[in-house]
Amino acid sequence: MIDTSSQIIHRSKEELLKHLKTFKLELKFSAGVWFFYPGPGRFHEPYIERGSIEDILNKVAWMYDNGLVDKTFRLEAHYPNEINWDNLHLYKSLEKETGIKVIMVSPNLFYEKKFEFGSFSSPIDAVRRESIKRTIESMKLAKEIGAEFIVIWTGAMDGYENPLGVNFYYLWERYESGLAEAIDEVPGMPVALEPKPYEPRGNTLYRNTANGILLANYIERRLRNPENRRLLEQGYRIVGLNPEVGHVFMGYEELSLALASIMREGRLFHTHWNSQPLGNYDQDLDVGVLGWNEMVSALLTLKMYGYRGYFGIDINPERIPVETALTNTMNAIKIANSIIERMNYDRLIEAFYNPAENRGVIEDVYLRAIAPPGTELKPIPKTKY
Repeated sequence: MIDTSSQIIHRSKEELLKHLKTFKLELKFSAGVWFFYPGPGRFHEPYIERGSIEDILNKVAWMYDNGLVDKTFRLEAHYPNEINWDNLHLYKSLEKETGIKVIMVSPNLFYEKKFEFGSFSSPIDAVRRESIKRTIESMKLAKEIGAEFIVIWTGAMDGYENPLGVNFYYLWERYESGLAEAIDEVPGMPVALEPKPYEPRGNTLYRNTANGILLANYIERRLRNPENRRLLEQGYRIVGLNPEVGHVFMGYEELSLALASIMREGRLFHTHWNSQPLGNYDQDLDVGVLGWNEMVSALLTLKMYGYRGYFGIDINPERIPVETALTNTMNAIKIANSIIERMNYDRLIEAFYNPAENRGVIEDVYLRAIAPPGTELKPIPKTKY
């Protein structure tokens, strides 16, 4: 199980300051195999020839051999199109050679024609049963390969375009009861939900962070397997979240607030990182292309509340070699983390708790942390407001 107990600690001013000075984020990275050979878009053909899973794993091995990733690097894959019982030996072989493991398996409940009207929420019983069955198989395979959790992308085909006449209660009931049934079939396997406000459907049933937190609670209430009940009674979370930066910004949410909201519930199992403007379509740009301030603030939030999980990379490098895009993204996160480690936590926390006497101090702390070495910065003036 994933121990998220440290996330729910509410620290006093003194405790928080001590925590910031002693706790450091462990920059462990994972990446989805789905973007190693980007596919076609709505308006264009693929820009590179599609490679096989073996080709993808060979690229990972090449990055390992050239020192771009190490044995702590992890992979994420969808079942059954990217990882399945027939190709499991390829992933196990990579692990044996490099130490690189699969951290997450996600059931593919969106691509095939049969999911046109949804997965767990589909009004077509046969499709709903297939969604439950595929999720169960994903969880069994995840256990077999030693993955830490599965991810359910709640922003897939479960939604609508025209709200007229939509029976929301019916859709929510089918979705939640179906997913709970699957989780009870393979007890003890954590499930991370990934909300998304829209795309590919015009609207999805669980659009944002708040919907995801509610959904996690609703599903856990439905669990009946004795092993799952025992874990819940021990304080573990079986259902958590895997927020994606791009999805958060698509919904016009504030990233730090979204992450803190999840951690307050002890439900931040994993994170997915990329760059994205507010709103717009899901661009999956390399980390660092947009939103540096938001990224730095988000990492500081994760540090404040003791995040110990992986930094999953979910990008779509259509015009950049995947090896380059991954390296740029990992470097960007490392730079952002270096920025927060250079911050003056004494001044930062004092400015939060005593804002009237520290006007502009938070901005000054940030500017000094991002300033290149040797930059001459004037002290902010001490004036009466």
